[in-house]
Amino acid sequence: MSAIDDLPPLREVIREHGLSARKSLGQNFLLDLNLTARIARAAGPLEGTTIVEIGPGPGGLTRALLALGAAHVIAVEHDARAVPALETIARRYPGRLEIVCADAQTFDPKPYLGSAKAKIVANLPYNIATSLLVGWLSVEPWPPWYDMMVLMFQREVAMRIVATEKDDAYGRLGVLANWRAETKMLFDISPAAFVPQPKVTSSLVRLIPRAAPEPCDRRALEQVAAAAFGQRRKMLRQSLKSLPADPARLAAAAHVDLTQRAETIPVSGFVAMARELANSRGEKPQSF
Repeated sequence: MSAIDDLPPLREVIREHGLSARKSLGQNFLLDLNLTARIARAAGPLEGTTIVEIGPGPGGLTRALLALGAAHVIAVEHDARAVPALETIARRYPGRLEIVCADAQTFDPKPYLGSAKAKIVANLPYNIATSLLVGWLSVEPWPPWYDMMVLMFQREVAMRIVATEKDDAYGRLGVLANWRAETKMLFDISPAAFVPQPKVTSSLVRLIPRAAPEPCDRRALEQVAAAAFGQRRKMLRQSLKSLPADPARLAAAAHVDLTQRAETIPVSGFVAMARELANSRGEKPQSF
């Protein structure tokens, strides 16, 4: 019996179903159910909630989410080998676990959701974690179909997500993430907690979507950030030259100086430059 339910320990589950982690799928399994419960609790009260979980593997986090009261967990697993193990969990929690064998990068959760918002809670596969996050932050229209994300990343990536202009890790990802969400690093997880052990420390990050981000066209924001951080050690007068707008006008709109570098510009400054870029192209303004 495990620490959170009467199902077998995860090592037994992995052995029974032959679930050796595959590097090609970015798999690193968490086997400590006390730790998976801590991750689940980071998503706040779970009673009555709908959870979208990506890459459940043998189901350690899945079990914690259900044991702590999630009403409906949609487990999206690309590895068909894990399905029998997840089906055992589904029988233990009848009617509460829905298993979807699909590629998370193309999966659309909306047909599986009711009218209520969902939470995304996941130990993401390292090899697709950033692209998944960017996709969720780029959802249109905004606000999105989820009201919280609690996600695990390599610590280096996590630092980029929560970074602001005060931090060395600040860049394009931090601009997008902090424009559309409130971000917070919650805690680190040692490599020793995983099987197999990764070579890096992992970190859990919480992102809560902003109901009304500063008005801006997302594509223009991404374009400005890409130009500015593409030559991050150069002044704006040089790095913004690749854009189809006068760098001086962009900087003036953000009330910043052309001698500044990208890492000194707050998210609000990038938003202002993006609005000016869109205006210079005669595009119709978008709310978010």
